[in-house]
Amino acid sequence: MFRHILIGYYAATLVFVALDFGFDVNVRVAFLESAPGIRTGFYGLLFGCFALVLWRPAWSGVVGAVESLVTLSALIINMALRSMMVTDTMLQTGSGFITMPEIINFMIAGSVAYLAWMRGLKALRTE
Repeated sequence: MFRHILIGYYAATLVFVALDFGFDVNVRVAFLESAPGIRTGFYGLLFGCFALVLWRPAWSGVVGAVESLVTLSALIINMALRSMMVTDTMLQTGSGFITMPEIINFMIAGSVAYLAWMRGLKALRTE
């Protein structure tokens, strides 16, 4: 069951990429909006996870746990850096501050990543 959910989640990356680059609606990796190169690399990582889960079904628990940990780490580091390091430009222009949609995305993506991390750890213990 966990593997099927993981496959669906990684397959949905194609939809998220289409929304992001085609319609400028960044849902999956909004925390990387300010770093387009890293954002593209992160999408590549997700496609790599998708390929691994399809190629080696037994690795699903490990892949899901590692990807969730990477997502959680990136979310926390990005949010911490942007909220704790206020620059002169941010104060002068009033831009660059964390917005409410970013906070909502952080809460949703962080919650899902945390649940996936815990589920991945549970899957690893039972394998």
